[in-house]
Amino acid sequence: MRKKYLTGAITLIFAHFSFYATAQSGALEAIIPQNEAVSVGEAGDDPADIGRYLLASGASAARISPDGSHIAMRYSVTGEPQLWVVPTSGGQMQQLTFGNGVTFFRWTPDSQWLLYGADNDGNEQESYALIRADGQQERIVLPPVSGGFRSFGDFSVDGSTVYFASTERNGLDFDIYRANLATGVSTLLYEGSYANYARSLSPNGRYLVVTETVGEDGDNLYLLDTGSLELAVISQPETRANHSDGGFAWSPDSSSFYLATNLDREFTALMRYDLDTERFQLIESSDYDIGNVSLCGANDEYPVWTVNEDGFEKLNYRSVSGGAVQTVSGLPEGDYSLSCADRSAMMAIRTNGWSTPGDIHTFDFSARQLTRTFASNMAGLDADRLIRPESVRMPAQDGVMLQGLLYLPDEDSYQGDGAPPVIFEVHGGPTGQSRPTFDPIVQYHVDRGVAVFEPNVRGSTGFGRTYVTLDDRTRRLDSVRDLVDMLDFFRADGRVDVDRAAVSGGSYGGYMVNAVLAAYPDSFKAGVSRYGVADWVTALEVASPALKASDRIEYGDINLPEWRSFYEVNSPIVQADRIEVPVLYSHGEMDPRIDIAESETMVKALRDKGIDAPFIRIPDEGHGWRKLSNRLFYYRRQAEFIESVLGSD
Repeated sequence: MRKKYLTGAITLIFAHFSFYATAQSGALEAIIPQNEAVSVGEAGDDPADIGRYLLASGASAARISPDGSHIAMRYSVTGEPQLWVVPTSGGQMQQLTFGNGVTFFRWTPDSQWLLYGADNDGNEQESYALIRADGQQERIVLPPVSGGFRSFGDFSVDGSTVYFASTERNGLDFDIYRANLATGVSTLLYEGSYANYARSLSPNGRYLVVTETVGEDGDNLYLLDTGSLELAVISQPETRANHSDGGFAWSPDSSSFYLATNLDREFTALMRYDLDTERFQLIESSDYDIGNVSLCGANDEYPVWTVNEDGFEKLNYRSVSGGAVQTVSGLPEGDYSLSCADRSAMMAIRTNGWSTPGDIHTFDFSARQLTRTFASNMAGLDADRLIRPESVRMPAQDGVMLQGLLYLPDEDSYQGDGAPPVIFEVHGGPTGQSRPTFDPIVQYHVDRGVAVFEPNVRGSTGFGRTYVTLDDRTRRLDSVRDLVDMLDFFRADGRVDVDRAAVSGGSYGGYMVNAVLAAYPDSFKAGVSRYGVADWVTALEVASPALKASDRIEYGDINLPEWRSFYEVNSPIVQADRIEVPVLYSHGEMDPRIDIAESETMVKALRDKGIDAPFIRIPDEGHGWRKLSNRLFYYRRQAEFIESVLGSD
């Protein structure tokens, strides 16, 4: 086992949970967290301890203030995501919030306050609060609404009001609202159906960009006149397109805005929409997807965008007037998020890369200078010893070209005979993409001698419009088959031992685990399903409002007899009796997206057949584990389970 740690650190103790099984009347026997103290261990310990990996942390989001003087960030160093502020020039950080966990935040236009959202243990039903940038004043402006979900849009020009979407009218449909921050009074501006979202307000305050969800990978685009409340169609294509993933950036005179869209294209391109001509103009295109669209510089003179090449991003910009495209060099590899100051030439760049949990750099457009403002806390890990993934492409049996990221343990981490065992870690979505971001769990498994492959099966984003639609509706099981085709590729490739392969995933990835083990029982030796779907009929019926809006296109309308009949046959629970290998299940009780009953159903089905199916239920989490204590508790058990089945060196 190679040592990735620096020396000289002291032993750290964290509040943690014990491995505790309970059997309540009428409930499944489950492993439930209880308080205990767990030592993280001294830096340099051998073997590797997961505590060091999970303690390595950085900014999970960052935004520069409109005046360019400070950067606000969401940072989980205390164990939960909280709001922090640091001067752009560097210096002492200040923690602003100390509550249940921040879900999003935005600067007010005057740079004096921050608006942030928080929910209750991951239930995604947010309240909105304002806090002064020095942390000395704070107040709730919009309390949570029972059963209501919100999605923040934008501030008014003077910062007195905000635009957002909410389901508070009927608990299902997202409508567009405007709220007065002084009084907390909300006004319904547009009554929609399913998911309509407020996105970006023009600098003159007249127009609000609104999107309407049309499937997981598509939306319609509108302009809402904030005075007359008339909604005008910008783009409502017959063949669905995406207009919103890259963001919106208004020109200073409110005559146009920039966006990334794949309208009438295979890959998203940088476009400019002109309000007078009502036409899109192509600005930049690529053989890969473009995203993160911004206008930066003291006078908004630089369109900025990223290019996604197999998950690795490049950051480019050019002048509004034209000229050569410039690349911002010197950034760590990975995934970038951008934030531009309104009244200065500064841009903040957050990097989440395979060796970088969340660094923040600033780029000065006037000086063309890149400076690191915030460095991730590596918790004693040596970043130079972490494993860089390799992009691997392979054909499916029907000729579709698939892709994924392979993390291979080096000779110090794996000293066994032959190739190392492997975990297929499947992303959620389904329209997500495995990218070379910092994943402490991946690096932990690899350091313990187990390879990790992150497949981007058909239906994943980042590989063009056609690829993302190849798993729609009746083609759902084609993407499940991709996992087996990828396993066959590695059988011939030889870099991993496919006879010692586990499949793991959360959310939609958890469904994929259930599905592939049921449809192809001879493929993998173990499964790990976190908060995944067992029965599409019940899952689609009780899905949260945001999911229902896209589910109609991605999966079909479960209210229609033909789709109900389809999923009554093609859900994992129907074939659960075919699963022959042990599966670890886990779920948060507060999950608003996939009900915990989905995991319980699979656990019961496997146990009734005599298959080992341990079940971890976490009372104070929703759709995933946000709290450090829960992450420490769970992922140790995941590693123990996988290694007990696959073995290691």
